[in-house]
Amino acid sequence: MTTTTPPVARRDARRADPPRPRAKRSPFVRALPYLVPAGLLYGYFLVYPMIDAVRLSFYDWSGFRTEPQVWVGLRNYVRAFTADPVFWTAFKNSLIWVVLSLAIPMMLSLLLALGLNRKLLGRNLFRSVFYLPAVFASITVAAMWRWIYNPTLGAVNQGLKAIGLESWTHQWLGDPKIALYSVFVAAIWQSVGFNMVLFLAGLQQVPVELVEAARIDGAHGLQIFRNVTLPALRPTFVVVVILTIINSLKVFDLVVGMTGGGPAQSTQVLALWSWTQSFQNHTFGQGSAVATVLLIISLALVVPYLAWALRGEDH
Repeated sequence: MTTTTPPVARRDARRADPPRPRAKRSPFVRALPYLVPAGLLYGYFLVYPMIDAVRLSFYDWSGFRTEPQVWVGLRNYVRAFTADPVFWTAFKNSLIWVVLSLAIPMMLSLLLALGLNRKLLGRNLFRSVFYLPAVFASITVAAMWRWIYNPTLGAVNQGLKAIGLESWTHQWLGDPKIALYSVFVAAIWQSVGFNMVLFLAGLQQVPVELVEAARIDGAHGLQIFRNVTLPALRPTFVVVVILTIINSLKVFDLVVGMTGGGPAQSTQVLALWSWTQSFQNHTFGQGSAVATVLLIISLALVVPYLAWALRGEDH
């Protein structure tokens, strides 16, 4: 004789069965729907124009749709390196800008961050004041400093006259020997605050326990900074150095707004010369070749440094 399970028991047995586990998706798969729109925009507006500029550097083209693009191979590069004296001036000025940016603004930003990381009266106000120039558009900063350097009504020459140093007044943007460095002063004023905020964020990550332990062991301020603070700031330095190199090589607005590359091409930089060749001289192939050289320089500086920094973190 067979027995049958009552319906209620069968329902209870089904309820007792454990639920089947769902297949887990990786974080990347879950984030993919959110990444795709941004990736498409990034590819269309940044990656594609960059690749197309490299392609265009092998052609001769005026920029007008009615005229064809003529294949010339490496002729644009040969012309830039051998027959274009402005290119080498721009190349030298760009490298000078990078070296100065890695030295002066970074040091000032770190000093400000160390000072404003202490408990001071009005600390937040000072942080805001020093960061404020980074909010301004570069072309606005250029207009402000062009007025400051005005030889007759500018604040620099008027201030020198007011303190009896009239002999120090100068054509700050009109002298080819110092025009580049005068523009660079405006760049310092604008960039110091942004790097200061990055260093401040890094200083917040310095373990307080290590600092206190170093003080208990008898270490003074400089020893604590060298042995505790600097190693903890290593990731911040990596970010600041990379951003400084990239921003220095692509400096454009400040130079355009203050000197336009003059006087006598003394403030010409690669980014501005690429734009001038393309949109003013209507030699898009030549301008794209300069832009490609600028891209290669950026990669040659950033990639080895990033590889070295990441290898140091692994150890």
